[in-house]
Amino acid sequence: MLFLYLPIMIKKKVLVPNRIRRIEGGFSFIPHRFLTDGFLSSLHQHEILLYFFLILASDRYGLSFYSYDAVCSMLGLSVDEYIEARDGLIKKDLIAFDGTLFQVLDLPAKLTGVEPPEFMPSLDRQRNSGDITNLIQQSLWEE
Repeated sequence: MLFLYLPIMIKKKVLVPNRIRRIEGGFSFIPHRFLTDGFLSSLHQHEILLYFFLILASDRYGLSFYSYDAVCSMLGLSVDEYIEARDGLIKKDLIAFDGTLFQVLDLPAKLTGVEPPEFMPSLDRQRNSGDITNLIQQSLWEE
């Protein structure tokens, strides 16, 4: 049986060169690890909404000051939903809150306060590529 390994190379190109993102004025960013290390998939919908809001509202130190009624109004959350989301982000070590001031924290080394999600895209791609290669090969040579 002949086994072929065909690496899949995706060539990227800028689609709209005059609209490339850059930091101007404010300072907001989301580290790529937020996606690849499973942080995004570990959050509930309201936690994601609040986390992204706090990132957009924060300065270069991750600090922002918005009252709960302003946050609830802007995000369309009830007070209970806001408190649950805020406390979830604190438990997961993504934000700090002193009662009036928020700080979006640098991502921890590992997910904390949650069970690891089933889908973790940062898993060893080398290991998983063999599985994908086997599936492709099986589908090509099946009779």
